[in-house]
Amino acid sequence: MLLVLAGLDAFRRLPIDAVPDVTNNQVQILTSAPALTPLEIERQVTFPIETALAGLTGVEEIRSLSKFGLSAVTVVFDDDMDIYRARQLVFERLAAARDQIPPGSGAPMLGPITTGLGEVYQYELRAAPGSGYDAMGLRTIQDWIVRRQLLGTPGVAEVNSYGGLSKQYQVRIEPSRLQAYGLTLREVMDAVVRNNANVSGGAIVHAQEQYLLRGLGLAQSVEDLAQIVVATGRGGTPILVRDLGEVVCAPPAVRQGAVTADGTGETVCGIALMLKGANARTVTQNVAERLAEIAPTLPPGVHIVPFYDRAELVGRTIRTVIWNLTEGALIVIGVLVLLLGHWPSALLVATVIPLSMLGAAVGMQMLGLSGNLMSLGAIDFGLIVDGAVILTENSIRRVAEHQHALGRRLTTAERQEVVVAASSEVRRATMFGEIIIALVYVPLLALRGIEGKMFAPMALTVMCALASAAVLSLTYIPAMLVFVLRGSVAEHEVWLIRLAKRGYGPVFAWMRRQRAQATAVAFGLVLLSGALVMSLGAEFIPRLEEGALAVQIQRLPSVSVAEAVRTATEAERVLLEFPEVTKVVTKNGSAEIATDPMGIELGDMYIGLKLPAEWKTARTREELVAAMAAALRQRIPEAHFSFSQPIELRVSELISGVKSDVAVKVFGDDLEVLRDRAERIAQVLTRVPGAADVKLETIAGIPQVQIVPNRPALARYGLSVEDVNLLVESLVVGREVGTVYEGERRFPLVVRLDETSARRIEDIAAQVLLTPTGARVPLAAVAEVTLVEGPAQVSREHGRRRMVVECNVRGRDVAGFVAEAQSKLKASVDLPPGYRLVFGGQFENLQRAAARLAVVVPVALLLIYALLYTSFGQARAAALVFTGVPFAAVGGVAALALRGMPFSISAGVGFIALFGVAVLNGLVLVSAMKQLRRQGLTLEAAVREGALTRVRPVLTTALVASLGFLPMATATSAGAEVQRPLATVVIGGLVTATLLTLLLLPALYEWVEQAADTPEGR
Repeated sequence: MLLVLAGLDAFRRLPIDAVPDVTNNQVQILTSAPALTPLEIERQVTFPIETALAGLTGVEEIRSLSKFGLSAVTVVFDDDMDIYRARQLVFERLAAARDQIPPGSGAPMLGPITTGLGEVYQYELRAAPGSGYDAMGLRTIQDWIVRRQLLGTPGVAEVNSYGGLSKQYQVRIEPSRLQAYGLTLREVMDAVVRNNANVSGGAIVHAQEQYLLRGLGLAQSVEDLAQIVVATGRGGTPILVRDLGEVVCAPPAVRQGAVTADGTGETVCGIALMLKGANARTVTQNVAERLAEIAPTLPPGVHIVPFYDRAELVGRTIRTVIWNLTEGALIVIGVLVLLLGHWPSALLVATVIPLSMLGAAVGMQMLGLSGNLMSLGAIDFGLIVDGAVILTENSIRRVAEHQHALGRRLTTAERQEVVVAASSEVRRATMFGEIIIALVYVPLLALRGIEGKMFAPMALTVMCALASAAVLSLTYIPAMLVFVLRGSVAEHEVWLIRLAKRGYGPVFAWMRRQRAQATAVAFGLVLLSGALVMSLGAEFIPRLEEGALAVQIQRLPSVSVAEAVRTATEAERVLLEFPEVTKVVTKNGSAEIATDPMGIELGDMYIGLKLPAEWKTARTREELVAAMAAALRQRIPEAHFSFSQPIELRVSELISGVKSDVAVKVFGDDLEVLRDRAERIAQVLTRVPGAADVKLETIAGIPQVQIVPNRPALARYGLSVEDVNLLVESLVVGREVGTVYEGERRFPLVVRLDETSARRIEDIAAQVLLTPTGARVPLAAVAEVTLVEGPAQVSREHGRRRMVVECNVRGRDVAGFVAEAQSKLKASVDLPPGYRLVFGGQFENLQRAAARLAVVVPVALLLIYALLYTSFGQARAAALVFTGVPFAAVGGVAALALRGMPFSISAGVGFIALFGVAVLNGLVLVSAMKQLRRQGLTLEAAVREGALTRVRPVLTTALVASLGFLPMATATSAGAEVQRPLATVVIGGLVTATLLTLLLLPALYEWVEQAADTPEGR
């Protein structure tokens, strides 16, 4: 009862998500400097930050991205580092970096405490026609009403605003008027600063009271700003700001991002970012409930429309897990009832399933694990009940034998004695078997990185369930059997076991006569499976179907915001022509908090889909993606489209800095050399079969109007570089000189020239500077104004510049694709001295996991052998049982080949589970034969009797273990693709393992014992 209550409470509080959060332990440093080019950002911001962070404790990797107006530095710590300690260490080092960043180049800030799975809820704000709210009004509502209230939601780390038009108060100066009054921009800025401030004069005492003394000079409106006095003209006439230009509320001249939706144009959206380690299901529910409370407080005509809710994916995936586990449990119960022939005992064994799951829940909560597709979905109830099955089967047989010998029912004391004795007979073998099954999962605990976060929790969950089942089989099962076996227990075998034994006898006899040939065939199959596995190919893990698509749009680096919006809107209209599509939202460029730093030339498109059963254009995701890609290429040839899925895209980018299956990174110093080699690499990859969505990282192609001061000319006119820079800054971006408050809302106050001042290069060159003597000098007379092409971004990793060529892999395994690509690149692309090429992406994860498993799996197998040796006290008996490992591998490899599946880490986990069951069955069989010999039977009789009496427990354990995985192997619902290889390996492997255990192992045991000539038990 205590276990039930504790387990139910643990399940109630267990964090639930669709998949494990595999994002590495990282801290982002984001710096916004809208006026700086990528090279200036790298030199003035990114490099000082990287230098300050060098040598930081626990850092595994530092990478950065410098784009127009934005620097993003990502610091990856080892997984053991507490995230809050990591952020504290980074924050302390940033103090040194800030001293090295020039004024006006931005202030570094830490990104939110979230992960690749953090974007749990996304919504858009819509205004009804005639409501009077435009893009700027909606963005203001999002920033100051919706976002502020959502930030207090439990589990929400940040709410990111995307799209729309931010509000600024702009003082737009007309150059001709400024010159006519003989004023400079600096004088205007100084006047605005002097006339927009509050002050405190302390307090005065009046009678017995104290009055606070305040001066309220903050501008409250556009009219207040327009009334500011800049100077005094002839005759004492004040020159006001409105005399020099206009004051307006307008968006910033430089926009970093825009959002479009459903082919209708621009919109405003918000993204709720989940706090790292929070419960995704709970957080999404909290956000949805909070938005429902916020909705009535919005202005009339403004609505919140959600378009992405992680709870939907979590629900679909958990339903898949629950359905598979339920089906597996029912199948296991059915097999137990069918094969044990005593339904009360079968139902007793079945109760171990829910009880062990409750025990596993307690363990998961204590270890801080979450419930998801991997941690819960990989549990096989057949493995869980194996020990209880063997113990119960032996107890039934022994009670029936004693009843038959005595000719009556046993008393309670007699039943207790018989059950204890029967349990003791097999307890040693089953205990060692359960330890071995748990031990085979130990290698998964040694995994690191993505694979460690994905499979180590699964291994811990299975081990918790096995530990619970082992305790139950030692205590609960024997105690309950004393009551369950109260009635008349007849030792009769069900028809299926009788049929199996009827066919097993002649085959077993033939196998004993032909054991040399049979052994040769068996080991030949092992060698054949070894060759076959090399041809399967390999991938990291199967792709989880998220029920939605994500498309990356790549345009020319010089694209304008208006053109980016037009392209995205047209792409949305193309995609909405597909009947499978329910929603399309495109996020162009970066959000307010640039956790995913992109230039306006890049866009992430979210595509909501109907359930696959409702699809008409295609039957599979690959076919649908191919049809969509063809339509987009035909209608929008000027853009490049790369398909992925929302979570997959975000996690890949956060972990490795790229968003594709395979990334080829070229490291060096010269951007032109990097670009040349990257173009060659892209050409080679395009010719490799399986390559899809090949694209280069955009590092060049942004036109720049460069204004280089002529210092001798400036000296002649008494001007400075600062005068020129102030004019350049004021042409478009302007200089922020204060803040305007609207109640609690605050908006930047900017002084700039009017919009007609910088439409053409000629207009810029003709701008006039006022000298100290009052003379007017055109900008072209003191500076060189030229149009050049500059880099669009600069990427760095491990302190060096790098460029990436990305591609996805379709129609073949990743490992085979990379092997062929490496061979072709080595023959076709030469690298200058000091430059190097590295493969990354999913392939990097596969390599790392395979290298670690290549070490820890053999160690685990040696430990299994050591346990077998401890159990038997003989090397030859342990070696015989250990033959179940390669025999089981034969069926697992064959099953993968028959289903056309490549080897993956999921399949590798299946082999690990398989080896434990295979060894358990061999352990039970050999232990039975050795026990019969100790009872005085001859070697031949012990082998024959042991094999026949253990047909039922071996078949039962094999059937419950394999059929328990059957729902996973055949499922097609959300998340099934990750479980399918694991289940396929176990089912296929148990077929060959069971056949070889029952047929070949007894013959081998007899052969080895005869050769050793050591009659035991005499």
